Amino acid sequence: MRRRSISIATSLAVVLGSASLITGVAGPAAADSAKVLPVKAVGDIIVDGAHRRVYVSDPAGGKIVVTDYSGTVKATLTGLSGVSGLALSADSGQVYAAVKNGNRIISVETSTYTQTASYPVGVAPGDLEVVDGRIWFAHGTNFGSLDVSGPEPVVHLAQRGDVDFSGAFGMFLASDPAVPGVLVAGNGGRLAVYDVSADGAVLRVKGDMDTAVRQLDLTPDGEQVLTSWGDPEYGYGLGAYSATDLTERPGYPIDAYPNAVRVAPDGSVAGGSSSWYEPDVHIHRPGDAVPVREYDFPNTGNSSGADTLVDGALAWAPDSSRVFAVSENTYGTYTLRALTDPTKELPTLKVSAPGTSERGKKLTVTGKLTSRTPLAAGTALKVTRTDVDSPDGKALAAVTTKADGGFSFTDTPPAGGKVTYKVSYAGDATHAPASGSDAVDVPRKATSLTLNNNGKLYAYGKDVTFTAHLGTTYKNRTVSLYADPFGSDKPKKLLKTAKVNSSGNLSATVDMTRDTAVTAVFAGDARYASKTVKSTAYAQVKVSTAVSKHYKTGRIGSTNYYYFHKNTDPVFTTTMTYYAGRKQRFQLQVYYQGSWHDSGSQYFALGAGGKSAVRLEAAGTAGVRARMRSSYVNGSSGDSVNSTTHGAWKYFTFTN
Repeated sequence: MRRRSISIATSLAVVLGSASLITGVAGPAAADSAKVLPVKAVGDIIVDGAHRRVYVSDPAGGKIVVTDYSGTVKATLTGLSGVSGLALSADSGQVYAAVKNGNRIISVETSTYTQTASYPVGVAPGDLEVVDGRIWFAHGTNFGSLDVSGPEPVVHLAQRGDVDFSGAFGMFLASDPAVPGVLVAGNGGRLAVYDVSADGAVLRVKGDMDTAVRQLDLTPDGEQVLTSWGDPEYGYGLGAYSATDLTERPGYPIDAYPNAVRVAPDGSVAGGSSSWYEPDVHIHRPGDAVPVREYDFPNTGNSSGADTLVDGALAWAPDSSRVFAVSENTYGTYTLRALTDPTKELPTLKVSAPGTSERGKKLTVTGKLTSRTPLAAGTALKVTRTDVDSPDGKALAAVTTKADGGFSFTDTPPAGGKVTYKVSYAGDATHAPASGSDAVDVPRKATSLTLNNNGKLYAYGKDVTFTAHLGTTYKNRTVSLYADPFGSDKPKKLLKTAKVNSSGNLSATVDMTRDTAVTAVFAGDARYASKTVKSTAYAQVKVSTAVSKHYKTGRIGSTNYYYFHKNTDPVFTTTMTYYAGRKQRFQLQVYYQGSWHDSGSQYFALGAGGKSAVRLEAAGTAGVRARMRSSYVNGSSGDSVNSTTHGAWKYFTFTN
């Protein structure tokens, strides 16, 4: 309860002076996926196709993170300070990891992610390759091997021979399971191919490259070594060299800063580049300088530029269905990206339909299917029509392409409203699926929908029936009624959804405790358009006032009065429907020279129980007659959720 006091003597002075009133007013491709990796850096990435797992080494965090193909973390191996190079055994049973700060190579069982062995190698190992069962590892500007096939592991270091490797990026190794006994090494602008079929490494050929190696790989036919380079004199791109004599072959151009290269088992080439403004991953068919697909990483985390590819962070799934890449942004966030169908071209399918058309009238839809490698005439396309009668789509007769990829078909839309025609191409071995759509606006007739009680005022808590009347429609006779009470604390709610009766009516009852907007909604059907109407009805508050401190009651004329001694302060306790921040307006009038005169008004806050007590200072003079009332005033009482409501006048007088 809020208790306040005002002076009736002051009020008398006001009314005797000017009778003025004092007021107070209250004031990627669709199937591509991307997930953030919990790593601080990326050393290497490999794919275990047998178990559909991706391994990423984190040298800064000293761990290996294992994910599924969608990037969900399945395991984390810790305590591996400086872990970098990764390699997979031929049977996919073991993953080998180079732990630089421990001068060791560990073995991890791929079914359980359990470390099964740790092999000291005496140097800090880097890049790893498995060739014919032996683990080859880079160390400094040299490389060595680890043979774990016997009863004891055998380590051989410094196997480079007379090749003068040097450079800031360390040593890179490459091999391919389809090319037994061959290991490629490169660094500092030098390349070398080795025969490792017997014990040790026998140099086959060595040569110079245009610039320093950033990563290299061997094609599965054993004919070429691919490298990345970035010398503007020769143009950015992936370099290609004969594996026999290291003579330069036509490579794969890339616009800017190539930093990765990986070859799939089918010979497809994935090239990476570090660029904010150009594609990051480039897929080439063997020998084709024009990429069949390119992937451009988005900007994540509101960084200063788009995500870029981490150096060397590319890996193929063994079935060539995906390329996995790790990107980073300027905040040091790393994301594993699975790029699907990388070797398939992305066709473009355009569909064009008329902007508008009459219901029941035949229309023509045209379009064109194009791709880098043209598709044969007669390519089948699926057609689906979606409208209000078939919201999940209805299959229409298939259509085939012409020699130039163009197509057309006719249809007669049975329903009005938005009619969408979607045309889909299923894809094939070399082309990814594609689809396109266009919509037609088919006008519908208007129906009538009315709702009663708009603008009416009701007493607080009265149950009021709202009735919607729906006119002529085609099939749909359902109407929904919603009530939205004024005030942000009460959301709009559904009162009823049902078919109208035989007279076209649907009714629902609202307990009018607040001003309320009631909405009737007809969703439309195949021939008649949707329609919504609103009726706003208003509700008063409950208000009553109790008088205390009087010594009796009695009539003056026909009016009942409360009698107070001239020095007794009257107390008026008002009870009003509560709402947060609500105030009651206390209005006072004084009887003077045969009529009532306003003596002012003031707003008083309600307590949590909806009560507000106001004490008037005694008149101090006998014979004074006055009256008061409490009111809720929409807007001025602190809110606008009810309609203005005045309480009853309370009459009182002062005597000796």
